[in-house]
Amino acid sequence: MRIGYFECFSGISGDMLLGALVDAGVPLEHLAETAAALNVGARLEVRKVSRGGIAATKVDVLTADGALAEKSLAHDEHSSHTHEAHADHAHETHSALAAHLDAPHSHEHSHDHDHEHPHSHAHEHSHEHEHTHQHHRSLSVILGIIRSAPLSEPVKERAMRAFQLLGEAEAAIHSIPIEKVHFHEVGAVDTIVDIVCAAAGSEWLGVDRWLASPLNVGSGTVDCQHGTLPVPAPATLALLGDAPLYAAGPPMERVTPTGATILRMLNVHYVPLPAMRIAASGYGAGGRETPGQPNLLRLLIGDDNAADAAVEPIAVIETVIDDSNPQLLGYVSELLLAAGAWDVYQVAVQMKKGRTGVQLTVLCRPDLVPPLRELLFRETTTIGLHWRLENKMALAREFAEVQTAWGPVNIKIARWPSGDVANATPEYEDCRQLAARHSVPLKQVMHEAMRLYAALTGPTTKEQ
Repeated sequence: MRIGYFECFSGISGDMLLGALVDAGVPLEHLAETAAALNVGARLEVRKVSRGGIAATKVDVLTADGALAEKSLAHDEHSSHTHEAHADHAHETHSALAAHLDAPHSHEHSHDHDHEHPHSHAHEHSHEHEHTHQHHRSLSVILGIIRSAPLSEPVKERAMRAFQLLGEAEAAIHSIPIEKVHFHEVGAVDTIVDIVCAAAGSEWLGVDRWLASPLNVGSGTVDCQHGTLPVPAPATLALLGDAPLYAAGPPMERVTPTGATILRMLNVHYVPLPAMRIAASGYGAGGRETPGQPNLLRLLIGDDNAADAAVEPIAVIETVIDDSNPQLLGYVSELLLAAGAWDVYQVAVQMKKGRTGVQLTVLCRPDLVPPLRELLFRETTTIGLHWRLENKMALAREFAEVQTAWGPVNIKIARWPSGDVANATPEYEDCRQLAARHSVPLKQVMHEAMRLYAALTGPTTKEQ
């Protein structure tokens, strides 16, 4: 299985991600053609830079006149940011969108950027939701730009999903219909190019599963119309969902709205670095040097290092209970399995002060952690639990059916990547039902099912 792993020790932004893709081997020509296909008057400029003494690739989006495409024309309706939290990556700022409401207004603002193109400007607009300024685009307009571009369908679908997620996040924050959200800074040319090129570059790499480390989101505050808010800003936080976050380094914004959107677009899972054979790696650079914390995103591309199995993330939830009826815990186990847990098991433990208790462990998909945690708090007497992400290794599985004298039985077959059978086991529930229905010993039904399967496949099958 082909794996792409983002190491986000200094956050992630659109320009960092494109730089990492190019540095890891995606042809610049492929991304340049993608940018040109959008027909928004933009092109890419790539150069080598140094961040913390490490060579990296920096990608900028330029307009037709050669100027850097500007993203940060407004923040969150009409806001400005203080330098308690600097925008860390090129020219992305803390807000993903401007949600334009129905009251007419005008505003002006100015700010300097790390790419040494300081600018100031003012503009007015009314809210008929028909904005002629190039940085004010509705969701439908942006989706139309992407849909009409001569790109592959998977690339267009991914990019359109990304902007849909952005719109939904901002609509939820402002409690308005998504139709009333007009993209401001994120509707600017460079973010459209960043997201679509990220979709094209990820497709070119042929990655089956995208993974990432916990995200360093930075720290500090930003001042906007709604008051002083901490980093990450509301739209970024909404896009990140339940991704694992932490803060390190000097105060600044390290995960930008575009970076968060691309992570969602790629359906990234957050796990420790898995076992993998590295085929390529790349470093994408942010807009400026940050002392003590190299402003870099590292991308690792490789194949599952376990040649005999597929690896996927698994969540482990654990709690220890010493004041619950065992029958209640049996009932809770059934509820957890019905809610999607892969497995639930109990282990007797000796606790402090000589108390005996039960450690309840739940194995599940990472996205099921929130609802299963809530179930444990609601249905048990526990007042605390912990959870972690690990790597799950599983052989490919399939089923074959055999016809016994009492009825059909499914045989679960696990195979090595070579195709050879590693294990074959009769399904317990099938055998149990036949044994009960025909008053036959369960072991006899299971043995007969395996005998029939072995007769079909030969004597080399390993029984479990």
